[in-house]
Amino acid sequence: MRYFTIQELTRSTTARLMGIDNRPPASAVKALHELVDQVLDPLREAWGGPIRVNSGYRCPELNEAVGGTPGSQHQRGEAADITVGSRAANRRLLALIKRLDLPVDQCIDEKGCRWIHVSHRKGRNRRMYMKF
Repeated sequence: MRYFTIQELTRSTTARLMGIDNRPPASAVKALHELVDQVLDPLREAWGGPIRVNSGYRCPELNEAVGGTPGSQHQRGEAADITVGSRAANRRLLALIKRLDLPVDQCIDEKGCRWIHVSHRKGRNRRMYMKF
């Protein structure tokens, strides 16, 4: 974990405001390390500048509070929603993810590239690219 921390991958304004304990279990911490080592750090290195995590790990209560899908990979520490600041820059970031052929399970252009959802499952990555 060179460019990202567990703290930023578990930080949540919604959790803080609602008093939700969003501390991840050990299994989610392990999955977050995999996500960073296999996807986020290589992406940050290739991008050459900061990448902000909007949402990483979400405990089930937080996932429900933010309207996340049941069974979301965020709940297992396998996903992060990321941005580099603008839709245009996020489109370039998405193109870089594809070009690098990173081991993503899902890579989702969310709402016209307002942010990008990336996920990684150790040993089981489908390399699915979608738009929502």
